[in-house]
Amino acid sequence: MAAKTQRKMALRKKLHILRTLTKSKSVKRSSIIMDAFLYIYKLKLQVEAIKKEYQYLINNIQQVKVEKVGTGHQVVMVTCKKGEEILVSILEAFEKLNVNVVQARVSCNHFFGMEAIVEDTIDASILRDAIVELIQRQTQKSMF
Repeated sequence: MAAKTQRKMALRKKLHILRTLTKSKSVKRSSIIMDAFLYIYKLKLQVEAIKKEYQYLINNIQQVKVEKVGTGHQVVMVTCKKGEEILVSILEAFEKLNVNVVQARVSCNHFFGMEAIVEDTIDASILRDAIVELIQRQTQKSMF
């Protein structure tokens, strides 16, 4: 008899927690459970929407900045979608433009990111345009 009462109390507590989480106004057990299922379904839809937005942002991120710092140096910051051999291509572009890289930091977790300090031997806009063109070629190549 006591075990049955304890089970009933435990069920009531769980239903109360479900009712609180889902902000259900119902008192009936079946209505609370249906509200919980509906709440879980809505959460799944929200997760799917967030995943789609995240994928869109990752696929469409592209940013190239070249800023002059100090005397004789520029900082090159590149952010774009991960692609095959993107780092190699950027370094080859630096080499073609006779730009010496003093220091570079690269990350490839969710997207490609590079921050490099280079010697100031070329105009910033020319360097930026060359990198942007290279990234666009890389992304077009990876699409086909």
